[in-house]
Amino acid sequence: MSYEPPFTITPKITHLIGDIAETIGEMQQGKNLLDSPKLRKENRIKTITGTLAIEGNTLTEEQVSAVLEGKRVLGTVKELAEVRGAINAYEQLTTMSPNSVGDLLKAHQLMMGEIMNDAGQYRKKSVGIHKGKDVVHIAPQAKRVASLMKTLFEWMATSEHHPLIVSSVFHYEFEFIHPFTDGNGRMGRLWQTLILSRWKPLFYSLPLENLIYENQSEYYDALALADKKADSEVFIEFILQSIHTTLKRNLEENDQVGDQVSDQVKKLLLVMKDDWLSKNEIMGKLGLLHQPTFRKNYLKPALEKGFIVMKDPKSPKSPKQKYKRIS
Repeated sequence: MSYEPPFTITPKITHLIGDIAETIGEMQQGKNLLDSPKLRKENRIKTITGTLAIEGNTLTEEQVSAVLEGKRVLGTVKELAEVRGAINAYEQLTTMSPNSVGDLLKAHQLMMGEIMNDAGQYRKKSVGIHKGKDVVHIAPQAKRVASLMKTLFEWMATSEHHPLIVSSVFHYEFEFIHPFTDGNGRMGRLWQTLILSRWKPLFYSLPLENLIYENQSEYYDALALADKKADSEVFIEFILQSIHTTLKRNLEENDQVGDQVSDQVKKLLLVMKDDWLSKNEIMGKLGLLHQPTFRKNYLKPALEKGFIVMKDPKSPKSPKQKYKRIS
């Protein structure tokens, strides 16, 4: 008989799955957050800041954004390394398979490579999870980790449960096994994002980690209670509620972005596609002759909202300047 992790599907879980599916449907009917490069970038920054803040990193969203842009940031060596590692892992997430142990180890190497010597390898010693001075969880023996992870991956690959349940159960079981010496929390959250993204790609850009940070105590309490009950239902409920809340927040932000985009900008984006175009080429495609109107109503707002970029941003007024839509 194949292994089945212990969890109960409660009425609350069933209702939350329905609510989440309904909210995703609303998002996909309107302007999806994946269509907004600016919002996509902002959410990635929130994701990285949130998942690291849960682990004690004190860098702000503004500082994480600066690191992402390659700017110099004041911070401890460890905190800056954590940010760079998280950026690397999340940027390569679309190339990974949620069912690949090799990709999991690769992601851990990317995430923790600057911080620990055994990054990308399962732990070889016993570990415990502490809350203050108290030990709240003793992870399985190191010699059992590889076998337990193999079994967990096999269950995930063959499970017929909804991806929302599979991803949440995986997250909990991963934290229970605690397969790495360090970085288990951020890796569990990363892998749940990957699992969900293969179901609905918008999860690549959903800052779920940020909401978990806002409710950090409840997150750890749910993990502890699931341990105590030997059933991950309470953790599944917490995660699904967090997902639903995050989706609703982003639905509101999507609506705001949609309201802010004028008909002129929408027309500009339609004609630009993925080619570098000069100002005159864009105006020609739009059938416009008046340059001041084009700059004011089309070009400037599209640049300000991050929908298009300049080929030579250091010379914004260059007559040879060209523009491209961010895909």
